Amino acid sequence: METAAAAPGVVAVAYSGGRDSTALLFATLQVARPLGWRVVALHVHHGLHPRADEWLAHCRRQCEAWRRCGWPVSLVWEHLGLHPAPGQSVEAVARRARYQALRRMAMGQGATVVLLGHHRTDQAETFVLQALRGAGVAGLAGMPAAAHREGLVWLRPWLGRPRSEIEAYVRRHRLRYVDDDSNADERYARNRLRARVWPALLEAFPQAEAALADAAAWAQEAATCLDELAAIDLSSLDHGQGLDLRACLRLPPARARNALRAWIRQASGQRPSMPLLERLWHEGPHRATARWDWAGGELRLYRGTLRWCPHSGQPAGAREGVREARLSLRGAGAIALPGWGGRLHVEAVDHGGVPWSRLRRLELRARSGGEQFQAGPGRPPRSLKKQFQSAGVAVWAREGPLVYDVQGHLLFVPGLGMDARTWAEPGRRQWRLRWEPTA
Repeated sequence: METAAAAPGVVAVAYSGGRDSTALLFATLQVARPLGWRVVALHVHHGLHPRADEWLAHCRRQCEAWRRCGWPVSLVWEHLGLHPAPGQSVEAVARRARYQALRRMAMGQGATVVLLGHHRTDQAETFVLQALRGAGVAGLAGMPAAAHREGLVWLRPWLGRPRSEIEAYVRRHRLRYVDDDSNADERYARNRLRARVWPALLEAFPQAEAALADAAAWAQEAATCLDELAAIDLSSLDHGQGLDLRACLRLPPARARNALRAWIRQASGQRPSMPLLERLWHEGPHRATARWDWAGGELRLYRGTLRWCPHSGQPAGAREGVREARLSLRGAGAIALPGWGGRLHVEAVDHGGVPWSRLRRLELRARSGGEQFQAGPGRPPRSLKKQFQSAGVAVWAREGPLVYDVQGHLLFVPGLGMDARTWAEPGRRQWRLRWEPTA
């Protein structure tokens, strides 16, 4: 979908056809017409419910009816056809895909604001569910009234309004909406809460909804303060190459865990789980080298520095059994070597390189043991293991092919560079190799 230029006076409303989104769309139209705004109703067809086609048809009829009455509304929809894998949360998969689709449609219509129909009851329910899942402050904060993400402003204008007010609004204006019967399916946690827990909770504590929503607001303020504190701490703990885990753990425990949590979220894009934090907290101080799987990648610890590296999906050559290969070079540039899990770069340099005659035909080999490398002129050749340790090269940064010329001379080692025994004489044109892992 092509993205239109952001147009003033265009507002998007997430419109499922249900009661809450119908009320929000109708209320938005009341404000939009006198101001000359254009309202875009965004409908997501998940492809999960047998009545989803009916809901889309209802939304189309309703928007067309309002349009004939002179209301400035248009409907845009996207069919997702989701197929969650076994073991995946249907709710989580649908939620992620829905927000991605809403963003695509809003940007395509030139809208910069998307309105969402969540209300105070939703917020209170979210607080309870997050607490039951053992969430921290960020999870208890629930849904923000306003959020800026990926070029859009997401607004929940009714977050302070109870569901009862929206129900009364719908009755007063005789609005027609679809009823999602999956809302009665108690396999889903929120539905169980609404059916079994919420009525009893309100009977025992009539002010529970307002109190829980207020608690979420307090949690939002606390989460903001914790984020700001983490930013202060990470300014001295993150040196660009990763997190100084040793320095982080010297902070007071609560502050250290807050900084660690924030750094993992920034690095990987996902808030860390409690089990992961516990492992890092207890294992990190006692291990010089370690890996922990997380968020489609790995958290890697080496000599006190923690890094997050995404998986490319392509394992390194040595792990795949690739032992030898031949390569012909034609000039500077990058050569993809997926079987080895990376790219080999060829670069012109002023010193520390080799003559081009050595690079025309190369042999790539996996480590077999006994190889020696000379780190610089006048230095003794030493085993790769000792050279790696001396240079502080992490174990996972040592993967990749050893590069030899056709005479069998070692030219290049990933993580160490060009072997000084093959360097070109000063003043001669020369090139060097550089390894970029993608796995």
